[in-house]
Amino acid sequence: MDTAMVVDLGRQALWMTMLISGPLLIVGLVIGLLVGIFQAATSINEQTLSFIPKLLGLGLTLSIFGGWMINSLVDYTRIIFGRIPALFM
Repeated sequence: MDTAMVVDLGRQALWMTMLISGPLLIVGLVIGLLVGIFQAATSINEQTLSFIPKLLGLGLTLSIFGGWMINSLVDYTRIIFGRIPALFM
C-alpha cells in the first residue's frame, strides 16, 4: 500500500462523511438560526426552546434522507471491502 492509496482512502472517507452529515447539519443550522431570530425578536431567553423544533426537523430529515444515507454508506463499504485484496499486493 503506497501513500497515494492512503490519501485517496482518507479523501473518500472525508467526502462520504460530508455527504452523510450534510443534510442533518444544514437543517439543524437553519432551524437553530430561525429559532434564534425568533427569540431575539420576542425577547424570549429560554435555553430549551430550540430543542423540540430541531428534534422534529432532524427526525423529518432522517425520514426523508435516511434511505439515501444508508444506501450511500453500504455502497461505500462495498467499495472499501472490494479494495482490500489490492491493499496487500
